[in-house]
Amino acid sequence: MTLFSILTDGASDSSRHAIDSVKQVARTLVEDVTTTRGISKLQDLMGQLADWGLLVGMRIVAALVIFIIGRYVIRGINLFVKRLLQARDIDPSVKSFLESMVNALLMVLLGVAVISKLGIETTSFAALLASFGVAVGMALSGNLQNFAGGLLILIFRPYRVGDYIETQGEEGYVVSIQIFHTVVRTYKGTDIYLPNGQMSNTMIKNFTKEPARMAEWIIGIDYGEQVERAEKAIRNALMEEKRIRKSPAIYIAVCNLGESSVNITVRGWVKQQDYFSTLHDGYRRIYEAFNREGINFPYPQMTIHQK
Repeated sequence: MTLFSILTDGASDSSRHAIDSVKQVARTLVEDVTTTRGISKLQDLMGQLADWGLLVGMRIVAALVIFIIGRYVIRGINLFVKRLLQARDIDPSVKSFLESMVNALLMVLLGVAVISKLGIETTSFAALLASFGVAVGMALSGNLQNFAGGLLILIFRPYRVGDYIETQGEEGYVVSIQIFHTVVRTYKGTDIYLPNGQMSNTMIKNFTKEPARMAEWIIGIDYGEQVERAEKAIRNALMEEKRIRKSPAIYIAVCNLGESSVNITVRGWVKQQDYFSTLHDGYRRIYEAFNREGINFPYPQMTIHQK
């Protein structure tokens, strides 16, 4: 007794019909494989597979050749663009930005050419890439804002690499202008990464735009000291400082009356590169001049009246 006999004996009419259908399909497959017609079909299938494999192999080889040659061509174009930009008086930040943009564009074109040679429809790929770009753009909207801000900075140039700026409570020298950030190095040697999106929409003090910068000192003297005597001592002390320009002349005047001191403001113009050294040396000169003249510096004090 066979397995099919056991199954058909205990099955219903619908089950017997399904089992008969399976037996018929199995019998047909066996006949197709064992007969001459089945062998011919198998040979045709193998031939089609061989032709398809040869075609795919040729496409892969051609795509690989295009990729290798394209890499050499891109390298040559990048080298040409780099030399062309170096021959012109262009900001270093603009040079690096343009070089990276050209390289990215050429790599995208090479990728499209390789995909097209493989037989993949570039239209559907472009649509997929566009959809992916929209999704990524929505997810990285902040970075896109920084990218746009970087473009505005490179176009309008509120500052360049090497400028000394103050913004967002930080000040220092601009080290580099990257695609998404501006790197500012403070006098403490700390690198601060400021988003370009904020840098293009905030107030920026650029001290390097002008060749000279005003140094300002606030000096306090005791109540009761002669202002003219203190002003003369300050002027004589700063006139010995050769880094302070004679024109415009040094400006000295009482700026306010503080709680414990009479405050005098002093202003003088110096070169940008001499600003900090002159500012610090100026305080030292004024301090030494006051000591020689016997002019007292005030101390915070409080007067208490008892009833």
